[in-house]
Amino acid sequence: MLRGFIPYKNRDVQKYIRRGQWRNMTFGDILDKAAESSPAHESLVDNYNNRLNYKQLREKADRLAIGLIELGIKPQDRVLLQFPNWSEFIYTYFALQKIGAIPVLLLARYAQTEINHLCKLTEAVAWIGPETYRNRDYLPIIKDIMKCNPCLRQAILVRSEGRNEFLSLEQLIDKSELTESSLKQLAARRPNPMEVAHMGPTGGSTGLPKVAPKTHDSFLARAEYTAKAWELSSDDVCLVVAPVGHDLSFSIVICPAIFAQAKLVLLDSTEPRDILSIIEREKITAVGWVPPLAERVVNCEHLNKYNISSLRKMYCGGQNSPPELIQEVKNKLNCKYINGYGGTEGHNTMTRLDYDQTIIHTTVGKPACPYDDYKIINPVSGEDLSLNTSGELVVKGPCIFSGYYNAPEENQISFTSDGFFRTGDLALIDAEGNITLTGRIKDIIKRGGENISPIEIEKLIITHPDVAQVCVIGMPDPVLAERICAYIQCKSGKTLGFESIIDYLKAYGASVLQLPERIEFVDNLLVTEAGKTNKRLLKEDIKTKLIKEGKIKE
Repeated sequence: MLRGFIPYKNRDVQKYIRRGQWRNMTFGDILDKAAESSPAHESLVDNYNNRLNYKQLREKADRLAIGLIELGIKPQDRVLLQFPNWSEFIYTYFALQKIGAIPVLLLARYAQTEINHLCKLTEAVAWIGPETYRNRDYLPIIKDIMKCNPCLRQAILVRSEGRNEFLSLEQLIDKSELTESSLKQLAARRPNPMEVAHMGPTGGSTGLPKVAPKTHDSFLARAEYTAKAWELSSDDVCLVVAPVGHDLSFSIVICPAIFAQAKLVLLDSTEPRDILSIIEREKITAVGWVPPLAERVVNCEHLNKYNISSLRKMYCGGQNSPPELIQEVKNKLNCKYINGYGGTEGHNTMTRLDYDQTIIHTTVGKPACPYDDYKIINPVSGEDLSLNTSGELVVKGPCIFSGYYNAPEENQISFTSDGFFRTGDLALIDAEGNITLTGRIKDIIKRGGENISPIEIEKLIITHPDVAQVCVIGMPDPVLAERICAYIQCKSGKTLGFESIIDYLKAYGASVLQLPERIEFVDNLLVTEAGKTNKRLLKEDIKTKLIKEGKIKE
């Protein structure tokens, strides 16, 4: 058993297996099954002219898996994956799964602070990602992280120009051969489906990302029931626009699509015209993303120039879906809108394709997996609450994780005494089982589907020698739900500006997700009677300012 992983209770394991909710399958199994039953069926396309059928995808994954074995990657070794929306991500992920290693998904935007933290936390032995991506050179970052983390022995570069001492992913694949001996060796590395297969970082209120480990059994149960909930089949062509390292893309689109033997299309752009162009070219039938991306498309002035009649369904999650957007998607795109909610920990609810429009406007639907148990409790007493009563949403079941990795204190407060995960969301459940979100308990900023920790940004800003106090809050935004706003009190006699703070944070190694989008410099921060910063009053203050500036409506 992996040290730092909280195992499922034996009685729960037996129940999930007995009821067929865990199918004794691995990630490698679902890829092999697709390749054997539909070898010529197109499986993967990206916008860099890479195109593979399921047979070719399996061969790429197998060759890379053999190369990783020869490199010394062992079962249960953690490997950091930091990819843009490139096709290489898919076969790299499955190659690691086939040899029993554990991918740790990183967003391409993560910078030194997050990568270093996750490397230390997971004790990763390797990092795989691009040499450069857009305006970022990863080599100095990775070299520095390797110096600080002796456990990180390998860096494998994708689409590398060959100007460095690190390994090339492409060369690793090219030199591996699918011989009888190597395939026998690969088959021997098939992991136990109850072992940890996946680690997904998740934002939270306590600082840098936590890690939610999932077993093959639990993750693939989620993939199976998610595919069923939005009726994915081998006839579907599924578009991924949000980052592949984000749980929404990976858990709602990528894995369910491969489980259903559908075709995946990865787009490394969020420009509306690029999205519309690839929907037309590839005849996309399904897309899963966050509401701001849907809004960009429906409001694109060039919308009518593209034939997107193939698009039948759209999943939107990560933040609230305004009723106006849901209606616009129906009117302008003529496709079904699925209002969704979930998290890296495994919970996932969705409206269904046959739902009345009113239900889609007001709820996030039912659990994708009918065997997961969702209930509402009093957040203080823990008492179960009745239908249509708002309280904290807690969840447990075959798709839900069993605890954060190497985080005993966090796990102590994240679960109820009877083993339900506390989502930190306030909600109510109606008589039909549909869930309506009513608020948040945890102090996080939800920006365009990303959960961002204000505490961690505060920790970075307070290190500035001229800053006396800082408070970071989410300010309302009509497109992204929230943006990052920092209230800063300078030390006596010192003066700072927006750019000086941003430049300082960049030099410190902060990622773009940690950069405030507005800074209010104040003489004194508003505090509560207990002397703590009064975030409620600061949120009211910034809201008033935004209304006066005409940036949001009252």
